[in-house]
Amino acid sequence: MDKRAKKILFQTYWKNGWIDRAKRSISQEDFLYAKEKGLMFDPLTISHDECIAKIITVAAEISQDKITRAFIASLSTRRLDWRSALASWFIAKQLPPHRYTPVVSGTSYDKSGAITHKSYTCSICKDLMYGVIGSEHYQDTDLNVLNFERIKWGGVRHGQLIYTLFDLEQFQKEDIPEPNNDDINIFRNILQLIESSNPKDYPGKLRERMSDMTELKSNKGELSTVIEILACIGVLKPTDYNRAISNIRHDWKFVEHWRGEDKYNKEVVQNLFGQYTV
Repeated sequence: MDKRAKKILFQTYWKNGWIDRAKRSISQEDFLYAKEKGLMFDPLTISHDECIAKIITVAAEISQDKITRAFIASLSTRRLDWRSALASWFIAKQLPPHRYTPVVSGTSYDKSGAITHKSYTCSICKDLMYGVIGSEHYQDTDLNVLNFERIKWGGVRHGQLIYTLFDLEQFQKEDIPEPNNDDINIFRNILQLIESSNPKDYPGKLRERMSDMTELKSNKGELSTVIEILACIGVLKPTDYNRAISNIRHDWKFVEHWRGEDKYNKEVVQNLFGQYTV
């Protein structure tokens, strides 16, 4: 990854926190340089139906081996963009070919008296897993902020259709090395840590315990994403979805109902990561 291009991307959105939209700026020279290096992009306009078709196509071209290898290899290298693709690939594999089917959230009348229906997402996407957000049209979507989040934290918009497409298309270009012993040991230690959770532990407690893993060099945001990815793919799978939710403010989506008593799903781990656990 080109260092100058990465710096340009990051400085566009972040300076000790998010830069306000009105204050974001980038020179044409810097943009063209980062674009040439594959880290910044022109805005994307695409329909839901085109997005679905592309996601299904690109996901079919990416092997499970490459996806899981990338996740494991990201643990010591801190290539957070590599680990992001695991959740996007898993979501893509659940998506059936379909056309935009609106969820009707209300009705109104236009000036001629005709009834119009309000829709905020695709009902087929919405009913998938924890709810994929599938808009009917994406107009001039800022792909650069998606790439910034993908590289800085490992992605924060898993479950949004446009991010799924962008993430997988970028991942498809990557050459992924074989995980080294450090990577594999970190993954095994994560599983051991999950297995030793106290029954009443919430996801936040798991993140707190993971922060004590000296071999896993990650900040709070990065650890949250690792946990969310593991939950998205079913490694952290709740056995009960009727549990009380913590009243402490959080941004959990996939892992919200997981508790320490659930440990980790050994069948999923074996199917996806079996070669790294023996």
